[in-house]
Amino acid sequence: MSLASTPGIRTWLLAIRPATLPASVSGVIVGLGAALAGGAAFRPDTALGCMAVALLLQVAANLANDLSDFRNGADNADRLGPTRVAASGLVAVPQLQAAIVVVLALSAVAGLWLAFVGGPVILLLGAAAILALLGYTGGPLPYGYRGLGEVFVFTFFGLVAVVGTAELQSGRVEPLYALAAIPVGTLTTGILVVNNLRDTTTDRAAGKRTLAVTFGEGFARAEYVACLAVAWAVPVALLAAKAAGAPVAAGPAVLLSLLAVPMAIPLLRVVYAAGDPRRLNLVLKGTARLTLVFAVLFAAGLALGR
Repeated sequence: MSLASTPGIRTWLLAIRPATLPASVSGVIVGLGAALAGGAAFRPDTALGCMAVALLLQVAANLANDLSDFRNGADNADRLGPTRVAASGLVAVPQLQAAIVVVLALSAVAGLWLAFVGGPVILLLGAAAILALLGYTGGPLPYGYRGLGEVFVFTFFGLVAVVGTAELQSGRVEPLYALAAIPVGTLTTGILVVNNLRDTTTDRAAGKRTLAVTFGEGFARAEYVACLAVAWAVPVALLAAKAAGAPVAAGPAVLLSLLAVPMAIPLLRVVYAAGDPRRLNLVLKGTARLTLVFAVLFAAGLALGR
């Protein structure tokens, strides 16, 4: 019996990539904080539904990327990141395909409840998210191979997650929701930037034209710094807007997010250090943790400043 025929829990955890999952829940957390800042009452049903959909869709995306990168030759013996289950033969292609279908079906079940609450727009957003995750590295024109991965991450992990969650909590859309989505979008984009920086050499060989491949490693490092800088610029700008009497603003508590700054310093040092690209695996995980901590602090700051 081959190893691929009997994947165990540890193998499926490799495929799911738990270290990256904080990115999906971070947008939901900030969306809840933004809704509370706007005076909405907390709805546990839609909050849990959003959490479930966000987690399941990211799991599906991770599985789909594992499969598509294997088929496209981006994952090979020279890979510097964690083990990919399709390329290593730990999970057979039909098993991985079945897992993607099951996870997407589960996300659809939770999504139907959210659509019942929020209307057909939520249903359309869910369908768009599914198409986007499948087309990221799969399909005839995988846009992740054409330098558009950052757009996907910012849009769905930032704007859609935050604004969608806040709307389902409050029943309306406010400018604050979109502004609150920017830090989550840039920090989750930073996770992708680190991944692409690590894989520049293998991606170039496979014809995967990420921004890191197209513009070089120096650009990718600067892009990572920009992602982090924009994240903290937003709460500072919201507080400054409060002082100026702007209609879209937040109180001093929004600066709680600055408590996460020390987490970023060692990550930046590693990104700019020379050496084995494998060192960036820890930066990838660290950026995911930073995103979650920032999200909790930022959401609390928004809610406390209502």
